[in-house]
Amino acid sequence: MEKKIKKIYNVLTRKEIYRNVPIDQDVPYAGGAMITETDLEGIITYASRDFVKISGYAREELIGSPHSIMRHPDMPKGLFRGLWKTIQEKKVWRGYVKNLRKDGKYFWALAYIQPRLNDNDEIIGYVASRKEAYPQPLAEVTKKYRELFDDRFIDDPYFLKGELYHGEGIATRG
Repeated sequence: MEKKIKKIYNVLTRKEIYRNVPIDQDVPYAGGAMITETDLEGIITYASRDFVKISGYAREELIGSPHSIMRHPDMPKGLFRGLWKTIQEKKVWRGYVKNLRKDGKYFWALAYIQPRLNDNDEIIGYVASRKEAYPQPLAEVTKKYRELFDDRFIDDPYFLKGELYHGEGIATRG
């Protein structure tokens, strides 16, 4: 798998932001309120102080950038297809995500992503909160993600059944 710097366009500042080449170095989750909000297209509209800190990006770089700025190339595409399907159905998606920091290092988090609804029950954006990944389920998930990484698994039922639960039996979906 070839790893290269990727250019991201910030819609607010109109600047190009470059993601670094991934480095195989885990940054431990330090706790705190890691929250982001996006618009309907996944453009970041809010990032908590703790999220800004662990991401390595300045707040001005994050706000207006696509949330995919944090997408680590080790993450299977099927995961994101299933995530979007779940949240667009007005459900909460929960699962493990490997996030790419600006310096190329990474951190794992257990993410909860849900739609924000207006008074007419219409989706107007999305909210993501994160917490520390549980070690045993994370080991199971990383193995499963490697098995299903290839694009031929993009519609695998593992990714498309809704929420990805943590705890015993993580490699199967509920």
